[in-house]
This record gives sequence, structure tokens and C-alpha cells, in this order.
Amino acid sequence: MVAPAPKFDFSVIRHLRHRHDLTIAQLSEASGVSTAVISKLERNHHTAEIDTIFRLARALGMSTADVLALAESPFAHRTEEQSYRSGKFQFRQVRYANIVGLLGEAPAGAVVNRPEIHHDDHEVCWVISGRIHLTLPHEVCDLGPGQSIQFDAVLEHTYAAIEDSRFIILHLRKDKRY
Repeated sequence: MVAPAPKFDFSVIRHLRHRHDLTIAQLSEASGVSTAVISKLERNHHTAEIDTIFRLARALGMSTADVLALAESPFAHRTEEQSYRSGKFQFRQVRYANIVGLLGEAPAGAVVNRPEIHHDDHEVCWVISGRIHLTLPHEVCDLGPGQSIQFDAVLEHTYAAIEDSRFIILHLRKDKRY
């Protein structure tokens, strides 16, 4: 009989610790959590109290919620792309809880005003080829190949293709991790 998977996989603490280039002893000193407890957590031989996760998270420069989310979620998520048009703009889209990625193409002269309904997102536009004219309430930007811009997506904005263009748009949720 196969044992059920643990509800939380705290081996993520090992990955976070390595990313911060810390030994178990250094994390222990920074967090006040014993090396034995950290070692057992990293090997999933021990469950953690919320105070322990809080102290480890703070030592790693993270929130308790983020550490728990990483421990609860698989490291990778998969999805299939969807395609849609907005005016003359053609998009291939992948969607996750925290990010929407759009690969866009538009012929010269195409215009789209607020191509998506936005709530609490940051938006990044990165031009791969061609030229894009972006109008924001108090700013106008012309972007060429290799150039990008980030702005609060709740702002009214209009994209216009100056030339046949290929670009990437990312909508990054402000309140979601995965």
C-alpha cells in the first residue's frame, strides 16, 4: 500500500535555504529554529507549527503565506494555450492564477483599446519585432524591438501597431502567487 502524499512538502525550505546560500546552522541562527527541526522539515520527517514557518519565512525574507503556498503547491503547473482576436490583433494566451502571458501579432495600422479587462494587474509589454505605440493617460511610448514597458494595467491604455509587430504582454496579478 502506497502512503498518501503529505499535505505540505517542506523540502521547499531546503531549496529556499540554498537559494539564499545558507547552511542549516545559519538559517537556525537567523530564525531561532533548531537545526534538528529544520533538518526534519527539509526531509519531510516533521510537521511544522505556524510559528516555526513564520520564523523561517522571516529569516528567508518571505511571508509565511508564501512559504506555505510553496510547500502546498507543486513546483510546476501546466496549461494549454488559447487563441483569440481583439480587433486586428491576434493573441495566443496561457493563463495561470498569478499571470497571463500573451504572444501577440498585429499588422501595421491595427489598434486595440484595453485589450483585456484588468483588475489588479501589472502589465508588461515587450516588443519582439516591429513597432508598437502605447498610449497611457499621461504618457505616450513608442516601443521598438527589444524594448519593454511596465505599468499598472488598471490605467486606460491603447496599443497601436506602427509596423507589422510581434510582442509579448504579461498580466501579473498583484494578489496571487500560483
